[in-house]
Amino acid sequence: MPFATSKDGTRIYFEQHGEGPAVLFVHGSGGHHAAWWQQVPLLSKTYTVITMDLRGFGCSDSGMDEFDSRVFPDDILAVLEASGVEKAVLVGQSIGSAAALKTALRNPEKAAGVVLGHSLGGISDDELAARVRADRAEAEKLPVLDRLLTPAFREADPAKTFLFRQMGTFNTAKMADLRNLNADGPSVEQVAESGIPICFLAGELDAVLSADTVRAAAKRVAGSVLELVPNAPHSMYWEAPELFNAALGRFLQQVYPAAASGSNSGTVEA
Repeated sequence: MPFATSKDGTRIYFEQHGEGPAVLFVHGSGGHHAAWWQQVPLLSKTYTVITMDLRGFGCSDSGMDEFDSRVFPDDILAVLEASGVEKAVLVGQSIGSAAALKTALRNPEKAAGVVLGHSLGGISDDELAARVRADRAEAEKLPVLDRLLTPAFREADPAKTFLFRQMGTFNTAKMADLRNLNADGPSVEQVAESGIPICFLAGELDAVLSADTVRAAAKRVAGSVLELVPNAPHSMYWEAPELFNAALGRFLQQVYPAAASGSNSGTVEA
């Protein structure tokens, strides 16, 4: 089992699959490295795909006396260095997007691009923050599972719904431990001026982050790419992987055109 060593000595689990330009996935609050089981087999045909467990998740160390999610970028950087890749597109899901974006801005030489999956990545902006608060207030009126998966999917596929709920039982970190990850987020200007390709990837049925909020963020960040997918929820990567993979694949083709021209680009048609 491969482990990287983070800056403070914490052991961070990761896996590496396939060959080609690199893509590193950063899971959300209920996930870990295995959450990407519907992405890795497809994308690893074209790319080096790296999955990991942030501290407190999956197989990574979780016995620290104090849990501080603000060091997640150190965990990601440790995995990038241990994997031997020069740079990667960092793909975040929900809270993982904030960690991915901070890692990229602190280490731009390591970031070929950043995908902010169902998240604004902790960008510090008064207008966007107000929108996010309003979205969150509406989301908190719903049971947790209703925020993440659509009722239609849960009824149609109870087995995958059960597995989705089980994923979080492998983690010791809790949502309360992650609140400070969004502190000291980058400004819109810092993100735009970094020159790092940015993609906002979200679903129009996301009950946590509204489509209007995502559109507003993409408009504010000059040069960013918007992939707003119809009929897709907050956990699109799980519920509608064909839509998630296709949207992600389009962005990867832009970042890595040489890889796309020499293969099927690891995407499927939505």
